Parts: sequence; C-alpha cells; structure tokens
Amino acid sequence: MSDYNTTGFTNPSNFILLGIPGLERSYVWISIPFSSMYAIAILGNCTILYVVKIEPSLHGSMYYFLCMLAVTDLVLSTSVLPKMLSIFWFNCREIDFSACLTQMYLIHCFSVVGSGILMAMALDRYVAICNPLRHSAILTNSLVAKVGLVVVLRGSLFVLPELFLARWWPYCRTNIIPHSYCEHIAVVKLACADIRISSYYGLFVALLVTGLDVLCITVSYIQILRAIFRLPAKDARLKTFGTCISHLSVILASYVPALFSFFTQRFGHNVPLHFHILIANVYILLPPTLNPIIYGVRTKQIRDRLLRLTSQKVT
Repeated sequence: MSDYNTTGFTNPSNFILLGIPGLERSYVWISIPFSSMYAIAILGNCTILYVVKIEPSLHGSMYYFLCMLAVTDLVLSTSVLPKMLSIFWFNCREIDFSACLTQMYLIHCFSVVGSGILMAMALDRYVAICNPLRHSAILTNSLVAKVGLVVVLRGSLFVLPELFLARWWPYCRTNIIPHSYCEHIAVVKLACADIRISSYYGLFVALLVTGLDVLCITVSYIQILRAIFRLPAKDARLKTFGTCISHLSVILASYVPALFSFFTQRFGHNVPLHFHILIANVYILLPPTLNPIIYGVRTKQIRDRLLRLTSQKVT
C-alpha cells in the first residue's frame, strides 16, 4: 500500500481516501444504510427503465426524461458507492490518480446533467398544463432527444475545465484525501499552488449553471400555479397539481442536500468534518434512491404496470 507520507512527491500515482475521519469504528454500521440505498437505487432505476421500455403508454416526453434521470442516477451512484463500500468493508483506501480524477469528473458532470434533466421535466410539466392541446406536437421525440443531448453536452463541457485544472495543479503536500470519494474541492485543496481559479470556477458552475436551472424551474412552476388557480373546480385544481407532486418531491430531494453540502463545504468552517462528509454522501445517494420510489408510488401508469408484472410472476 502507498506510503501515507506528506512530502517528497509531485502528482502522486495514488491518492488515499480516508473515508469518514473520526467514524472509523462505525464503518460496518454506516455501510448498512449506504449499501441498502445503493441496492434500492440500482433496482429501482433499472425497474423504471424496464417498465417504460415495455409499456407503450409510457412512451412520452415525461417518461423519456424520467429514463434519462434514471440513467444519470445509476451513473452517479455507481461512480461513488463501490469504492466507498470497499473502504468501509476492506479498508481499501488507495485510488489511482487518473481514476480519482475520473470519479471527480463523473460526479460533477452527472450532477449538472441531473439538474438539467429536472429543468427539462419542469418545462414538460409547464407545456402539459399550460398548453395541453399542443403538448405532443411541441415535445416530439426528436425535440426530447435534442434536449437530452444538449443537457449531456452542457454538463460534460462545463465540468471539463475542473478536470483539466485538477490535473494541471502540482500535488506535493500530501496524497491523503479526508473524504470518502474524490470530491473536487477536497482534491484540489491538496495542491501546492494557488487554487483560487478552481474554487471560483466550481462556484461559477454551481451558481450559474445550477442556479439557471433552479430559476427556470421556479418560473415554470409560477406559470403552472397561475394556470392551476384559473381552473374553476377545486377537484380539477387538485388533480392537475397532483401531476406535479412527483417532480416537486424529486427536486427537493435533489437540491436541498446538494445546496447544503455545497455551502457547508465552502462556508461552514465550524461544521465537523465527519458531518460534512456524511451530508456529501447523502447528497450523492439520496436522489438515486428516492427518485424511482417517488415516481413508482406517485405515477399511476408506472404503478399499475408494476402491479401487473408482479401479479403475472405470482401466478
């Protein structure tokens, strides 16, 4: 295993992930909910993809965006959890320098992609409620594919400078990362250089790109609520608003832990390190775990199809 020294190297071949410093004795217990959440995320998102694929009535823009979100969640959770569990179970803390940067890129890239998909889903809900007669004509399969491509390219290109900067910095202080995965700021803080460019660019991506998504989602839902309140019947208002509950729940599950983790890392200097790392892990794991559950429970078409599949297997 690599030496845990702190001097005498530049751009090490390996980094050492400490996991959650201070909670080493609890790793087995911590791994139980984390591994359970990962299993639920894998099973739930794969189920969503399978159900949408085999059910013709689900071949529409909202469910295509949901499939994109499921793929994003699978990539995001898989890029983190296997290595994290190897630390908890086998004390396997080494990670190759290139593998660390790849993990960092995947985490931040697909976080941005997931945010873009949530924005696209909000626009889909806006068209479905505010212009329902033209929903199918506006959100064609071709447009959905183009939106998905733009969202992926946006995430890939905006995060790419973070990767180049992180690879460019000289690392001559230590190769020990006090984290359970290669988070961007946790990695570049090890560089023996002025990393303000990396820090400012990460802040730029978070505030501009994700902030723009949140703004678009907010504007979409303001228009949606205005359209809902114009409906004459209370039952119609509740039913229409009910079609947005799943999406709103997913938004809260995605953005609240992410924003909390982001701001505590940069400004919460009095927050204990182990608490910050736990929140950062929840930010990665919670949305992939909850998203398929929320849509599976709240979406009647998916729920009915799952019940039919289950009944067929039982009989």
